Amino acid sequence: VQHSRSGSTAERVGELVAGARDAVTGAGDIGGETVLVEKVVVETVVVDVVDADADTVRGADVVVLASPERFGHIAGLMKDFLERIYYELLDETPGRPYAIVTKGDTDGWGATSAIERILTGLRWRAVAPPVVVTGPITAAHRAACVELGVVLAASLEAGLL
Repeated sequence: VQHSRSGSTAERVGELVAGARDAVTGAGDIGGETVLVEKVVVETVVVDVVDADADTVRGADVVVLASPERFGHIAGLMKDFLERIYYELLDETPGRPYAIVTKGDTDGWGATSAIERILTGLRWRAVAPPVVVTGPITAAHRAACVELGVVLAASLEAGLL
């Protein structure tokens, strides 16, 4: 589930999706070890935050929430999405695996911590450290998003999620 007004967050999601698709025939780094991934079949579905709903979450093995930071906090449309699904899924999805990608001009951690607090209330389970992109996009930021995609795909295939 993504929200991106400027396109920067959407680009990070594209890198994550590319990583997940590369895992189909490639390799990933998990815990400092290179793990060969064979015959991973991963369907990636990117849904804009406005179109996402509780059924979007129900249909996902892992939910990745990607949001810009606005005024040091979660973007309004991402918060709206989480408000729309919260009570409907509260007792239905405890343990749901998730990951977070945020983009901030000067920080990014305000949005990340706000999302984490809401997902703690839903009792979802973080399966990777958040990817927090701050300032101008660097090769390291791009690589972190690709790596997250590879790790999520490999973990799904291995039955870890």
